[in-house]
Amino acid sequence: MPREVVTHRDGHVYEFAPEMDPVYEAADGESLTIETIDSLNGEIQEEGDLLDAIPEEVNAATGPIAVGGASPGDVLAVEIEAVRVTEEHGRVVTTPGFGLLRDDPEIDHPATRITEVDAEGETVDFDGLDVPVEPVIGTIGVATAAGTISTLSPAEHGGNLDTTDVTAGTTLYFPVFQEGAMLAMGDSKAAMADGEMCGTGAEIGTEIDVTLSVIEDPEVALERPLLDTGDAVKTLASAETLDDAVEQANSDMVTLLAHHHGVTRTEAYLLSSLVGGLEISQVVDPQVTARNAVPSDYVSVPF
Repeated sequence: MPREVVTHRDGHVYEFAPEMDPVYEAADGESLTIETIDSLNGEIQEEGDLLDAIPEEVNAATGPIAVGGASPGDVLAVEIEAVRVTEEHGRVVTTPGFGLLRDDPEIDHPATRITEVDAEGETVDFDGLDVPVEPVIGTIGVATAAGTISTLSPAEHGGNLDTTDVTAGTTLYFPVFQEGAMLAMGDSKAAMADGEMCGTGAEIGTEIDVTLSVIEDPEVALERPLLDTGDAVKTLASAETLDDAVEQANSDMVTLLAHHHGVTRTEAYLLSSLVGGLEISQVVDPQVTARNAVPSDYVSVPF
């Protein structure tokens, strides 16, 4: 049976909110293909195109997609089966007032590099250097519990997580805050490093194959996104400071370890210091994002 295709032309959002109107209603367990546009809406096509400021509307997220049966307190599982680039080039840019080294006087703000995709779709070219194409979904999330949050920022609902593990072969779990969950995604990159230091990866349009499933009455309540890469389980947290983000990611992992092994939080905390690994997702958005990774030998997804 062919997959339904949901495209950014059907609808897209620039913010996540408690009340969102779906562009498609998926059945629990349905597989879809989702088409996205690059985060800058096609405005950067050559190196003479410069971004003088972050646009008011950025990171268009295709959707939202309502998932049948999803209710507050449930968990939405998004199995990412494939991410394919759909353009012949990406673009990596700097923008005034944005990025980790935004105040460095020797770095041009703005600046643009066009990253051509090779004929086989295996690398992008950066000034003669071949960088592997490893597509990442930058912005992915669900309707918020309260308040409106731009697709430029991450929080408990997901959003602009800019996490390299959000790619093919990963299952991403979200807490459901509103009826239908209201999933939306976009802001893909052909390549991006942990940290997303200059503020972008190689921004590019994509096709994304996913399967959406609702988990009712989860054994452990989920408050923030959770990743399963197959090799590791990773808690994701976003906060104003990196210290706060890694503290929250560690606390969430302690909860999972305590549940998995049937031990106290103290014992799980001690174990986390032996088997966990703190990782930086991004340090450039209005909130930064970090994750705590534990190999699947030591912990499992509790639903």
